[in-house]
Amino acid sequence: MTQLSWEQIADSIVFDEQGLVPAIVQDALSKDVLMLAYMNRESIQRTVQSGQTWFWSRSRQEFWNKGATSGHTQQVKALRYDCDADTLLVLVEQQGAACHTGTYTCFTNSVQLESEQQSSDAPAAGDRFAILSSLESVIASRYAERPEGAYTTYLFEKGVDKILKKVGEETAEVIIAAKNKDHDELRYEVSDLIFHLMVLLRDSKLPLDDVLMELERRHLKK
Repeated sequence: MTQLSWEQIADSIVFDEQGLVPAIVQDALSKDVLMLAYMNRESIQRTVQSGQTWFWSRSRQEFWNKGATSGHTQQVKALRYDCDADTLLVLVEQQGAACHTGTYTCFTNSVQLESEQQSSDAPAAGDRFAILSSLESVIASRYAERPEGAYTTYLFEKGVDKILKKVGEETAEVIIAAKNKDHDELRYEVSDLIFHLMVLLRDSKLPLDDVLMELERRHLKK
């Protein structure tokens, strides 16, 4: 992937008649799409130079630094543009909720497709790991929103020591279940362990994708 300076990026971008380009903001960890805003040449410069997202408000006609008043900042991890150079993709480390309504992402409304079929059957082979992606998104939203009474909120509020303690406890319970040769118990305890490991990854700001890439790298070495 070609690395460009902000001047090269700005010179390459196709801005609209108002000098703006849409910017899709994506969580660099969970890969969830968080929001859509607009940038102009100067806000691109501010974003690249500060490492935080800057946008142009079409309603207020002014620049705004995401999280400047709310504290829900976005640390930029990568800035890309598409093949037509008319849309930006900003990968960020999101602090708190991305949406002004207080939710992790602005895209919380779903449209039911006619082709969707509700089924309790096991997922198809190509979707067998889809639950990990869904779980990662839920954990990311809990990390951002901290809903009262949620167990994941409790873990994040208590901090890494509590999370590590739970990882240790669940690891021991997996060992006991395996020694007992109890498949139901082992399935339950392994599920608990995977969940707490994914909470640890989010708290440590390590994407699950990085773990999967490490597994792939090791596999290719064999």
